[in-house]
Amino acid sequence: MRPTIIIHEWPYETMITHCRDGLPMEACGYLGGKDGEVTHCFPLTNTDAASDHFTFDPKEQFATLKQARTLGIDLMGVFHSHPETPARLSAEDIRLFNDPNMQYWIVSFHASEPEVSAFKLQKTPDSVDIKVIHIVIK
Repeated sequence: MRPTIIIHEWPYETMITHCRDGLPMEACGYLGGKDGEVTHCFPLTNTDAASDHFTFDPKEQFATLKQARTLGIDLMGVFHSHPETPARLSAEDIRLFNDPNMQYWIVSFHASEPEVSAFKLQKTPDSVDIKVIHIVIK
């Protein structure tokens, strides 16, 4: 059985819009919430301005951490888009995602409609365990 995450409609739509507006470059940001429900989306700037990788703007990243604390919520996930490839983790995604407490979301524009997938990763020195998360929009 796949783990389930609930995301409210507003942060889901905000994430999709931010990623669509960033095309043809990758867009990125954080998702935040409490008690297993995503209630906030924090769009960030991809300072790489590239179509195949992203880096958060450090000032925006720090401001987001402070805002989440002020709101009393946790940063639960990192999202980014894949402008031309499916919503699955790339080798670079797996290599760079190191926080076992985060969910990793990918918004793909590979097809005519956006495709969204979420993942949880657990790394050991010898392997990577990837769990696909079932997404429920509330």
